[in-house]
Amino acid sequence: MKKILLIGTGGTIASEMTDSGLSPGISTERLLSFTPSVGRICSADCIELFALDSTNITPCHWQMIVRAIRDNYGAYDGFVLTHGTDTMAYTAAALSYMIQGSPKPIVLTGAQKPIGFDTTDSKANLTDAFLCASSDMPGVSIVFDHKIILGTRAKKTHSKSFDAFSSINYPELGVLRDGVLLRYIQRPCDDAPTFYEDLDTHVALVKLLPGMDRGVLDYLFSCNDAVIIESFGVGGIPEAGGFYDCIETWKTRGRIAVLTTQVENEGSDLGVYHVGHRLKNDLGVLEAYDMTTESVFAKLMWILAQTRDPDAVARMFYAPVAGDILWPAPLI
Repeated sequence: MKKILLIGTGGTIASEMTDSGLSPGISTERLLSFTPSVGRICSADCIELFALDSTNITPCHWQMIVRAIRDNYGAYDGFVLTHGTDTMAYTAAALSYMIQGSPKPIVLTGAQKPIGFDTTDSKANLTDAFLCASSDMPGVSIVFDHKIILGTRAKKTHSKSFDAFSSINYPELGVLRDGVLLRYIQRPCDDAPTFYEDLDTHVALVKLLPGMDRGVLDYLFSCNDAVIIESFGVGGIPEAGGFYDCIETWKTRGRIAVLTTQVENEGSDLGVYHVGHRLKNDLGVLEAYDMTTESVFAKLMWILAQTRDPDAVARMFYAPVAGDILWPAPLI
């Protein structure tokens, strides 16, 4: 029987009703008491790192999670992490860069309704997560609503429905039906994981808006090492308003600019329109292609903790990690 470690971080799955709304308060041991079938799947131990609404989770908490998995890696066959849904995709992406090549499953799950509610998805999600963690499916994934989604491809696309997460620009890894894991894709892994702990938290994200003032970009570049710009459609920047000059100025000062798209599916393609062509060919702005915004954000934090050299940053950004990017990228 496989030995699995359950790591609790709070979230809706572990929440109870208070006078001011739902708040995490159920321990990992109590969570397991709601799902006795887990005992027939594996042998489970529990630790609780913190009990937070995932809105309150920061990169410091990602580092705590990585340390917990690293310190316990040799003693367990897999890991289940209970987490709030609102920032789960960010955490899954971050763990995908901070724990690379793991041959053991690292499974995130949570719920849209607390485990103590009569109508809840908590019990099914938690049971499915243990099934996946007890399998030979390697690396970081999210298990939710019977779907298995690669950690670098997950996005929360429904705020209330049980079908909360979608796999963006990548197939689901598999599904769970009546206690059976049906695998569609087997991801590669290494013989042992590589752990990273350092992150550069000076990464910003701005959503481009019609008529937006370039001063917003100037400010973000002034206090960050990288700025991700969520542009329209396949990607581009308005020709008026000084945006090109802004990006060029800050790139000469060593800042990193990345263009992605506000559109969830099919990714960016800066070469299509004139408004994107100059960014790609003259200013050397990095392009996210089919990556999710969550993965772009986490990957930049991981890269910039290791190097600030623009050429090295570009090479690492375009190098696939945990299936995060598939589109052909320029050779750097």
